[in-house]
Amino acid sequence: MAMAYDAWIANERAWHQHRDRLSWKTVKGRDYLYRVVDRRGNGKSLGPRSAELEEFERGYSSRRDAAQAARKSLSGRLTEVGRIARAVRLPGVDETVGRILTESDRRDMLGQTLIAVGTNAMLAYAYAAGVIMAPELQSTADFDLAWSARREAFALAERGTRPIFNMLKAVDSTFTVNTERSFQARNADAFEVELLAAPSVVDAIPKAEPLRPVGNLPEQEWLLRGTPVREIVRAGATGVCAIVAPDPRWFALHKLWLSRKPSRNRRKVQKDHKQGQLLWEMARAGQFALHPVDDEFIDGLPEELRQVLAG
Repeated sequence: MAMAYDAWIANERAWHQHRDRLSWKTVKGRDYLYRVVDRRGNGKSLGPRSAELEEFERGYSSRRDAAQAARKSLSGRLTEVGRIARAVRLPGVDETVGRILTESDRRDMLGQTLIAVGTNAMLAYAYAAGVIMAPELQSTADFDLAWSARREAFALAERGTRPIFNMLKAVDSTFTVNTERSFQARNADAFEVELLAAPSVVDAIPKAEPLRPVGNLPEQEWLLRGTPVREIVRAGATGVCAIVAPDPRWFALHKLWLSRKPSRNRRKVQKDHKQGQLLWEMARAGQFALHPVDDEFIDGLPEELRQVLAG
């Protein structure tokens, strides 16, 4: 699945970067290169004809044509892979979650500015370890995303002033921000997406972003440590998507800590504990090859998580 998905998403990013058509227009006797942004021919001038712009136009159009030509075959291959994944009953994420993850990845946000946290992350760990987990440990009716980028990384990416909300609207135009809970967006089917952020990165979220993360959650800092997991998983009926989740060791201890947090919703405590305990046992058993539980890792734990291990 990974080869098919990686080829497809790379081409989709290329197409997204070259989706606008370039066209020469004559204005008052001079030729200008325009970036055409809609079907009516409206566009933005890139400047008068020059050798540099002619070379740019040729290269841009060549890359655009190549990306457009490859879309059908790559999409067909990905759909075929998704059908096979369903036929062999591989576990997967909800269709809406898959679409959100895919759109995030297409915009080069997944793993750069956003990671999946909460129960949906469990599927990434199951794929990483090559195991099937109990359905109740992977079942959820919503989707938690965490902002992971610091200001410098985001500024270089130039993803706009409303990156998360614009991404959600591209997935489903009915998404709106809950005015009473600004960290939550909901679509017409009542599917909810919640945004979280560690205190160290919350200021990197653009001020114009209408989705504002749950505040005062220092424990989110733990989920930014270590090495994230990236897996290609089944999504919906025949889809495939990438999911990036926190380091499984830190996620396991975070879940165990949450199960003891006095203010934690009591209905979530048992599930938190089961998820954390399973992941920690898997990590201790060496099922995550790139995430060893060694002396270096243990020595780097904060006191709160040392207390979790001490029982």
